[in-house]
Order: sequence, then structure tokens, then C-alpha cells
Amino acid sequence: MTRARSDERSDSPTPTVLSAVGKEYSAAILCAAATPKSARRLSDDVGIPIATCYRRIEELVDAGLLTCDGQRLSEEGRQTNVYRRTVDELEVEFSLEGPTCSRERRSEARVRLQERLEGEP
Repeated sequence: MTRARSDERSDSPTPTVLSAVGKEYSAAILCAAATPKSARRLSDDVGIPIATCYRRIEELVDAGLLTCDGQRLSEEGRQTNVYRRTVDELEVEFSLEGPTCSRERRSEARVRLQERLEGEP
């Protein structure tokens, strides 16, 4: 089965993307952020301290791999940001000129379908 790809050159400089993805827990956060989740929920899902999670979130947002998807009420009744990944695939090519990144961006349709399948609001 062949699928359509929407590869694009990275919006962020390749070193920023590689640095963000290469840090411990970053890949796990991206995997967990298939649907919008708060930093607290990502921290719990990945099993890392909340301070570390916030640092990784900031790096992944700066690299364009994670985005703030709005705000929701926490269990304590406070407004909290929720994050979701912006890519489904990230490909790194190494050449004599240096590494380059391409990515398959997540379509809004795919995001909404996954939210419905996982029971997210």
C-alpha cells in the first residue's frame, strides 16, 4: 500500500531540530503528544519530572515539532496549555554538505480523527 507523503524541508534550522530530538525524553514526548495533552499529562505519560518536561516542551516548540494547541481546564480548575506534535515523521539525511531534515506534517484531519478515536475532546 502506498501512501501520499507531504514531506517538506524543515521550517527550523536542522541543528535546532536535531538538538531538540536528540535530548533524552524528547522522542517519548513527541510520541505521547499525538493528541493535545497538558505538560502535566505528558510528564505523567512519559514518567519524567515536570520541570524536565517543560524544558523539553520548550525546545520542541522552538524546533517546530510541537505546538500549543490551546488551553483547557486542569483537574484543579486552572487554565493550562495543551500541546500536540506537528509531525508524524522526521527524516534526517546526512551528506557531505551536512545533515538536512524533512518532515511529514500532520494534517488537521488526521489530528481530529486521532482525537476522536482516543476519546479526546
